[in-house]
Amino acid sequence: MLTVEFTIEPFVEGDPGAHVTAAVAAVEAHGIAVDFGPFGSLFTAEEETLPMIVADLLKVAYSNGATFVNISVSRFES
Repeated sequence: MLTVEFTIEPFVEGDPGAHVTAAVAAVEAHGIAVDFGPFGSLFTAEEETLPMIVADLLKVAYSNGATFVNISVSRFES
């Protein structure tokens, strides 16, 4: 499993806007829960499905007015 943290701008405190909410919904449409936070959001996904999920997130975010998207992907080995 991979952990993905993402932030989408422009940032408007208390009003995430469609560029954020639609991107979160795009990830959730893959059956993945998103831990939505005020400065960044997290989800976990299988390595095989991650490219499609990230592509959907980016496509929806930018089509709804995002100006910048930051994505960080980590694998934590135990």
